[in-house]
Amino acid sequence: MATILDFALMAAVFAGNTAIAAVMTRFFRLQLKTRWGSVVYTALLVPLALVVTTIVAFSLGVGVDLGSAAAVLGLMVGLPMGLGVTIDVLYVPAPDEYELPETTGR
Repeated sequence: MATILDFALMAAVFAGNTAIAAVMTRFFRLQLKTRWGSVVYTALLVPLALVVTTIVAFSLGVGVDLGSAAAVLGLMVGLPMGLGVTIDVLYVPAPDEYELPETTGR
């Protein structure tokens, strides 16, 4: 039987996965010079990182039984990835909008 603690820990893993997806997406957008580069890296590496964190968390006994692997992947990888990418793309200013100070010639 699932307890409130199980649901709270699963929500924490969900929130952590969302944060990981947002930070990784931001990192790729800042570091890669091409738009397609950041899209490809985000599409390939973010789900890999989320799958690893989900496997580690669920192997430690966090969360409830969702019934199938597809439900786990959808809830713990698909939704956090979609939310994380959306947060970065829509709510955080684009990297080009930041004004950086001039560097000195030292």
